[in-house]
Amino acid sequence: MTEFATSTHSAARVSTLSYAQAAAVALEEAMHADPHVIAMGEDLGRGGVFGQYRSTDGRNLVNIFGEERIIDTPISESTIMGAGVGMALAGMRPVVEMRVADFALCAIDELVNQAAKNRYMFGGQGRVPLVARLPIGIWTASAAQHSQSFESWFAHVPGLVVVAPSTPADNYGLLRSALACGDPVVYMEHKELWGMQGEVLHEPVELGRARTAFSGSANGNDVTIVSWSRQVHACVDAAKALAGQGVHAEVIDLRTIWPWDRDAVLASAHATGHVLVVHEAVQASGFGAEVAATVAEHSHARVARLGAPRIPVGYAQSLEAIARVGPAQITEAVQKLLQRR
Repeated sequence: MTEFATSTHSAARVSTLSYAQAAAVALEEAMHADPHVIAMGEDLGRGGVFGQYRSTDGRNLVNIFGEERIIDTPISESTIMGAGVGMALAGMRPVVEMRVADFALCAIDELVNQAAKNRYMFGGQGRVPLVARLPIGIWTASAAQHSQSFESWFAHVPGLVVVAPSTPADNYGLLRSALACGDPVVYMEHKELWGMQGEVLHEPVELGRARTAFSGSANGNDVTIVSWSRQVHACVDAAKALAGQGVHAEVIDLRTIWPWDRDAVLASAHATGHVLVVHEAVQASGFGAEVAATVAEHSHARVARLGAPRIPVGYAQSLEAIARVGPAQITEAVQKLLQRR
């Protein structure tokens, strides 16, 4: 079984951090606590492309831990991932930085055929406690090759844990748990959340446990909206707009794509009788289909999906907008779902 870290602290400190800072703090703490934790990838020496390898005091982590633990690599994703898998098998706990998920396609064999399968193929003799950071999502004005969401790809692969934090608090807590996990974790931060500020509780967040991001009514809700990553915020905005129309929505943030919190989703589905699954990724074959099918199989709730059209993300602002799923579309989808009662 996969090893999941859980909180054992009763009085954790709280601070306000950005999404990028939260991850950097989690990594810095783990590196101080365990000399086996290292990080490797492109541009780490300058603090990472998004500042996610920069301490809250402004220092790059390489200035704290040195070049043997914060390793700048050549531009060769397959080499970076392959080296990380080898280090993990040798007893290290590497964090492998791919800059963006789109570039990780160059390292798919090392991640999918080596890291994910080693424990099974060798009867547990080998473990790959590796965290692969693969930022997902639309990146404004970055076009089709830098704006993709591949969480459903990796959720399909046995042996991988898949995580998608939506807030600074979760980017700290989930990364803490990912670093403690004994299996390879595909850790998918969003490219447009790095500057988001929020209150961070310095405790791990359990992998596989969803959270309620918004509840429109304490006396019962009309619809469940399930989402993850940056799209959670669009869903909350839509839920607030719906509340003004007298429709109460509960927004569930999965946080972990695999394993995902079936119990939380099904409990809400039984309570509301209506479930809308929303994601930024292309709707066709997206992970929303797995959630929707599970709800259909195990409840009497009416269910619908909402994702991006099956098109490449355009560079022009007008074309990029077509690929985004915004609050207005979510509100409309909820209204249509409720009309089917």
